[in-house]
Amino acid sequence: MSRAQSHSCEPARAAPAGTAALAVPTGAPAAPEATTGRPPELLRLPGGLRLHRRRSAHAPALNRAVRANLEHLRPWMEWAAEAPTRARTAELTRAGTAAWEAGTDFMYLADLDDAPGRVVGAFGLHGRIGPGALEIGYWVAARHVGRGIATAAAGALTEAALALPGIARVEIRCDQANGASAAVPRKLGYRLDRVTEAAARAPGETGRQLVWVKER
Repeated sequence: MSRAQSHSCEPARAAPAGTAALAVPTGAPAAPEATTGRPPELLRLPGGLRLHRRRSAHAPALNRAVRANLEHLRPWMEWAAEAPTRARTAELTRAGTAAWEAGTDFMYLADLDDAPGRVVGAFGLHGRIGPGALEIGYWVAARHVGRGIATAAAGALTEAALALPGIARVEIRCDQANGASAAVPRKLGYRLDRVTEAAARAPGETGRQLVWVKER
């Protein structure tokens, strides 16, 4: 079903439901800083699309969006196996705020000028793939698929990432079966660097992961 093709290259890992980003567990050693710089907290894009830094105040709207899109996200997102509680989403949103301040992860929510505050997608720059690089993860709500939101947002985040000090490479990763997701880096001029074997953790996955790369 084409509607089930979640626009997300967020690799399926053991991330809890309700967020498109990984959080450092309480008490775990802090991850090394990915960059000393910080991307813009607000990005205004054509068509009234806005990307804004995700903050604790956004947790209720994010929780509603995730719960409304579980069936849409479940084929590609391990964390979409069950509905998140509001408390869990709030906890993970606070962790995302801390990660931004630490310079390791930069999480955004997308909304539209004609519906401010209504989450139409979630995006992130994640410093989990080694020094000098950030990975883009994203998903778009089912009713907004096909409007170019994922491509526009990922393009803006690619530029923002490569403008940061110490970042020379951006990656987008998705399962080989997720054709809608793979179309995004292809449209943005990323090159397919390799296909790797990865454990299939979500129902739609094949275990073959496409790794798309763009460099300075």
